[in-house]
Amino acid sequence: MYLFNKITVNPQLPKRIEKLSTISNNLWWSWNTEFLKLFKMIDIDLWENIGKNPVKFLKMVPQEKLEEYSKNPEFLKEYDKNVSNFESYMNSKSTVFSKKFPENKGDLIAYFSAEYGLDEIMQIYSGGLGILSGDHLKAASDLGIPLVRNRFII
Repeated sequence: MYLFNKITVNPQLPKRIEKLSTISNNLWWSWNTEFLKLFKMIDIDLWENIGKNPVKFLKMVPQEKLEEYSKNPEFLKEYDKNVSNFESYMNSKSTVFSKKFPENKGDLIAYFSAEYGLDEIMQIYSGGLGILSGDHLKAASDLGIPLVRNRFII
């Protein structure tokens, strides 16, 4: 039998909690464990079974769970707190880079590494140099340096 193509059906995030996808696809979550608690609240068994990967989780969680938690007051309180923290971090105007180089705000600096030690769920490192490159990404982010890394598939 010839397989022509695969179709992947992803759950649709309800509008009220759509930032789960944005934040999951940003490395910010790898140093903000409070955000990861949201996934445990939705479905702790799935969270553990898929290796605590937020991107994978959002592809596999049942639509009904997403709908349910988009109306759960306790969940929404934690969600709103995390979204606010994320947006404050991402939109900070008082970073070292923005203060010292205001004319370069549209620049991007590419950072290439064979491995990145970001989080235990993304096993794309084998040792010290991977951990160092992960630390560089975190430090650059905190300083507001417009650093982009080479992409990889989770």
